[in-house]
Amino acid sequence: MVVTSLHTVMRTAVALGVMTLALPVFAQSTRDRLDTLEANVASLERLLQNNQTMQTDLIRRLRELQAENQVLRDQVDRLKFQGDQGADRQRQLYLDLDQRLQAIESRGTPMSDVDAADNGMRGGAVAADDAESYQAAFDLLKTQRYPEAQVAFRQFLSTYPDSEMRGNAQYWLAETYYVTKAFSEALGHFQTVINDYPTTRKVPDAWLKVGFCQYELQRWDEARVALNTVVARFGDSTAAKLASQRLAEMRQQGR
Repeated sequence: MVVTSLHTVMRTAVALGVMTLALPVFAQSTRDRLDTLEANVASLERLLQNNQTMQTDLIRRLRELQAENQVLRDQVDRLKFQGDQGADRQRQLYLDLDQRLQAIESRGTPMSDVDAADNGMRGGAVAADDAESYQAAFDLLKTQRYPEAQVAFRQFLSTYPDSEMRGNAQYWLAETYYVTKAFSEALGHFQTVINDYPTTRKVPDAWLKVGFCQYELQRWDEARVALNTVVARFGDSTAAKLASQRLAEMRQQGR
């Protein structure tokens, strides 16, 4: 009995000794695991912080791009407005120039379409009606009554087949379509000026407007051909300068 008890006590002591020796090892392992976990948590926190920084940068950049886009839109709108204003000024220039030329011709020595009309007004009713009809249609155009001007110029061309002002009338008929952005119709009428009235002083302007119409219709090759024709054939004219400007714009646009 005494021996058995002694053996039991010895086994218990050995077990306690082993557990005592194992405790430091277990504690060290736990600390290592805690350190690892803390390191992982810190890494995750850094990732989250980096993601938040990236998101903030992305939001800031997006807002900058939106602001830049709005600036570009404003610039496009402003350029379009300026372009429309320029087209209006150019149109008024043609109208004023035509009127001044008519006034000069009516007082000058060369026999022109207005001189012929003035002579007719003194010598016969047909020529007087010729001049008055043309001037009435032109006045409608100057006051931007384009549909009425179209009717008036068509009536003129129908009523006076032998008038020396037919080339001018045909040109201004085409202009009534151009200013109302009916570019396909305008193109046909400007080409009629070139084909049917090759001696009228409106031929350079007609070629220019053919180029402009082709441009508006996005027919870039045809537009370049017409505009280069103006520059080559009428190099010292206002029409040639306007054609050169449009060609330069097309090159900038990559067209």
